[in-house]
Amino acid sequence: MKHFKKQALSVVIILSMVFVSCSSSDDSDGDIKAASGILVANVDGTSYKSFEISSSATISNVSSTAKSLMIIATNSDGKAFSMTVFGYEGAGTYDFTGANLAITNVASYSETDVNINNPTASTTEIWQAPYDDTKVGSITITEETDTKIKGTFSFTCKNVNGNNSIKNITEGSFDLNKQVL
Repeated sequence: MKHFKKQALSVVIILSMVFVSCSSSDDSDGDIKAASGILVANVDGTSYKSFEISSSATISNVSSTAKSLMIIATNSDGKAFSMTVFGYEGAGTYDFTGANLAITNVASYSETDVNINNPTASTTEIWQAPYDDTKVGSITITEETDTKIKGTFSFTCKNVNGNNSIKNITEGSFDLNKQVL
């Protein structure tokens, strides 16, 4: 019996060491899940991943004191994201809300269905945020360098020019190449 207790104790110690050594790492990126150059998200529970070649973050100087940030990301399925932050000031959280008409940050998700047999019959549906004066989400810039912008986002968007359907965008993250205009 003594031999069995020693073996059981040894197993418990070994398993404890395995669990401790396999704990998650302390990445400085926090919740960022996107690989370099892309944007990822869940659209109503379905995974979305952009192409690096068609994904970017652009900072433009609207005036000598104001900047804006525009993020564009597309994939081969005809699905795309666009987010614009007016009054961009670097790392921080920016809301998607229609409450302040002077500075309304906007986001959209679109789906294009290309009709190869009749390209003029192709359709595009666009879900936009905000769609009223309430807060419907936010974008958080976690890191900005000379060449990259990283962050997370989530929002609810509405197809206001179509069937008024709602899409929930969750678990969004990006690690995009940056350009300054």
